[in-house]
Amino acid sequence: MSLSSVILYKLLGWRATDTLPRRSKAIICVAPHTSNWDFIIGQLYYRSTGRRSGFLMKKSWFFWPLGPIFRSMGGIPIERSKKCSTTDAIADAARQADRFFLAITPEGTRSRVTTWKRGFYYIALKAGLPIQCYAIDYRDRHIIGTLEINPTGDVDADLRRIMDYYRPVQGRHPENFAVEEL
Repeated sequence: MSLSSVILYKLLGWRATDTLPRRSKAIICVAPHTSNWDFIIGQLYYRSTGRRSGFLMKKSWFFWPLGPIFRSMGGIPIERSKKCSTTDAIADAARQADRFFLAITPEGTRSRVTTWKRGFYYIALKAGLPIQCYAIDYRDRHIIGTLEINPTGDVDADLRRIMDYYRPVQGRHPENFAVEEL
């Protein structure tokens, strides 16, 4: 049993249900994101499975000494104030890679939002990757990975399925989690 497994399951008391296929490439949609603990729980879980994933994080977190640590863990700093072709660049990198896993929190912040960011969807669509949905449910200390979507280009229909998947899940701070109404 790995150290990540011991910490997550034995010390913290979490459990997991993961029926998603093991792929060589995927966009990993993780929600709810209401606390910095979500990052820790997500990292412990994914590493306990023997896998690693990159992740997007606000550029302001990449200061010394955290910057080198986050980069070594797969962190990609994002400048949120600039409009640029980040989704195109990431989709290109995904297409060219033999293995590619990128975890994205569609809320984009720990604060309550009523409109989720679409970048995770467009990266997957442009790169031809499946979206694997993982929920971190604090109510039951349960990590749930049971929905995979291959983006069809019908954004509203695909996102409606994703929103419905996360609707019953409770974040660490439930008041900060909202599922978008489409």
